[in-house]
Amino acid sequence: MPAELWGSGLAPEQASRGQQVAGQTDTVPVVRVGIAEGVVCPAPAVLITAGLGSCVGVTFWDPFTRIGGMVHVMLPDSRQGRAADNWAKYADLAIPEMVARLQRTGVPPRRLVVKMCGGAQMFNFGLQDPRFAIGERNVEAVIRALDALGLKVHARDTGGNYGRTMTLDLSSGAVTVRSIGHGVRVLV
Repeated sequence: MPAELWGSGLAPEQASRGQQVAGQTDTVPVVRVGIAEGVVCPAPAVLITAGLGSCVGVTFWDPFTRIGGMVHVMLPDSRQGRAADNWAKYADLAIPEMVARLQRTGVPPRRLVVKMCGGAQMFNFGLQDPRFAIGERNVEAVIRALDALGLKVHARDTGGNYGRTMTLDLSSGAVTVRSIGHGVRVLV
């Protein structure tokens, strides 16, 4: 792993010591992506983000270079926020920024395999006001931002009323989604 994860601002000590990955005998670095954070990194590494309720996790992976990234999007639109100083917080800023960061590593957007999960309706306030459907709005905003860049979602696990944890194994491109009460799902 490089001295700094590409474009993330995370130092190597912020990555955990590693974990066993199915089918591998060595441990690989595990990089935790927090809420409103984004990371671009080469293989071998596993990117993981937890706490995807109404938030949306989006993975990007290039099968040729095995360089990829993950962003944990919190809100749909930076124009509705108080301050858009964190590019990874908002879908409209996070998606183009992640693609730009991947392009700077030499990955052309046309090769990106994009997967997403989250966007749940975690709380039922008994209101029909669409402003409270943050999860659904996050999913729609991510798809709009991808469409604007000519990218499509290859697989997704979105909606519902439960939280998720998402991992991306950069060696294989495998995206795994875990949730309490809903088991483990591999996005293909």
